[in-house]
Amino acid sequence: MSDEDFLREALELAKDAERGGEVPVGAVVVFDGRVIGRGRNSPIARNDPTAHAEILALREAAAATGNYRLEGATMYATLEPCVMCAGALVAARVSRLVFGARDLRFGGVRSKFQLADADVLNHRVEIVEGVLGAECAELLQRFFTSRRLTDRG
Repeated sequence: MSDEDFLREALELAKDAERGGEVPVGAVVVFDGRVIGRGRNSPIARNDPTAHAEILALREAAAATGNYRLEGATMYATLEPCVMCAGALVAARVSRLVFGARDLRFGGVRSKFQLADADVLNHRVEIVEGVLGAECAELLQRFFTSRRLTDRG
């Protein structure tokens, strides 16, 4: 499977999050061509500010492998990870991150900060951005436009 195929799986998880009233972000962790972790945004449903899609996918992947270190794994996320999630990627030693849309307000790997591949770190994540970027951005834009219209109603 290609980067686009795995990112499409993350997009489906993002749509699930949206149906649950959450910001539509999805993530999967892949190792040896197989998905070992999945996550969709759910901080509202879980009453947990750390329940971002990326964190949940990392937790599931670590449980599946029996190891918090995920060297050789790739994370696919629909949105650029925030600072918290970028730190978790480094702590988990994820080898590669592929994300769709930039997060111009809170982006932790490109837009606001460059935390996942900074020279000062003992582990740097290879970053690929913009895969299915327009599709990922459109999903988020529709969600926030709809939310603003509902809030005005």
